[in-house]
Amino acid sequence: MRKTTTALAVIMALSAGSASAADLRMSWWGGDSRHVATQEALKACGEKHGHTIKPEFTGWTGHQEKVATQLAGGTEADIMQINWPWLPLFSLEGDGFADLNEYSDTIDLSQWSKDQLDSATVNGKLNGLPVSTTGRVFFFNEATFDKAGLPLPTTWDELIEAAAVFKEKLGEDYYPFDAQGGDQGLGAILNVSLVTTQMTGKDLVDPATNTVAWTTEELQKGIEFNQSLADKGVIRDWKTVAGGGNVDLFELPAWSEGKIAGSYEWDSTYGKFNDPIENGELVPVGLLTVEDAATAGVYRKPSMLFSISKNSENPEAAAQIVNCLLNEPEGIEALGDTRGIPASRIAAETLAEGGAIHPRLLEAHKLVIEAEGPTVSPFNEHPEVREIFKDTLEEFAYGNISAADASTEIIEGVNGVLAKF
Repeated sequence: MRKTTTALAVIMALSAGSASAADLRMSWWGGDSRHVATQEALKACGEKHGHTIKPEFTGWTGHQEKVATQLAGGTEADIMQINWPWLPLFSLEGDGFADLNEYSDTIDLSQWSKDQLDSATVNGKLNGLPVSTTGRVFFFNEATFDKAGLPLPTTWDELIEAAAVFKEKLGEDYYPFDAQGGDQGLGAILNVSLVTTQMTGKDLVDPATNTVAWTTEELQKGIEFNQSLADKGVIRDWKTVAGGGNVDLFELPAWSEGKIAGSYEWDSTYGKFNDPIENGELVPVGLLTVEDAATAGVYRKPSMLFSISKNSENPEAAAQIVNCLLNEPEGIEALGDTRGIPASRIAAETLAEGGAIHPRLLEAHKLVIEAEGPTVSPFNEHPEVREIFKDTLEEFAYGNISAADASTEIIEGVNGVLAKF
């Protein structure tokens, strides 16, 4: 009788294990290296937890439309890689995805900071986990500053003073800074936004009212400050950049030769900007701040999220896989840095200890993580918001409107976009 009872217990246990096995789907975008690494990670995590996961991957182009169609029809994958600015589009009220707070017994949420989790939270619901966190940081060509006999700047005032020294000692075609290459509108937007945030302590969007948080006077000061950088030779002016064909900064000979000696870029792009440097290397520094700044104004955001479908038939199993991908050795080692430096603390530490991340990139990332600033709204990157900023700043740069009028047009235009949501 005892043997029969024992055998029955074993059978029941095996049956329970079999019943818990789930067939899941995961969708993402990316390039070949990400596709290969993610499939390897899914295989390893699936085997560990007893689930099978069907991969569904594409390139970037068309992926948002694909996800939108699936969400509208309730046919989305159990686990999805979601772009952070999509949250207002797909989960305006926070109910577009499963609330991952409900799976905190399965997912170790302590591996993310409160700020990181807040950035992916809508109406108190955790809509996804930041796979990696990225932010804007200042990079400077140390060799060029050494040539000018200057230390690397730590404030905007020091950067402005460096411009005059550059012109005197190195030549009129030397600039200590430039965030204008390629999409010069974006460079201007980011400069204006950073300084206005530092002056006010506020992000562009007030989360309580979903309207522009800055007054017209505050934004006007930010616009005028950015223009002063061009007037004082700190950066190339709008017309000069446009005349050069809006070539990406890292592709310019002036960049590789050190004639343009600094920029304000995503920490994750360190290699792309450092590799062309012919003499010396880029050094990341803390955010330059204005006098009496209310905040450093870090622009920090999740580069992407792993979300779970609210329609998943096996959300607990999906949560096991998400935790494995982001927090467990099998997933961490397989994914590596194919999505940037992981936001998960244990994943980042594992890769860093293994020597898988460039030391300067780690340094830049540390600056981003430790800097202070208000939570950045995804609406900062809404295409219509960006277009309004760019067009208006261009009109101002060409002298067609005043800074006061530009400020008014931007705020009214952005509020018009926000009103739709």
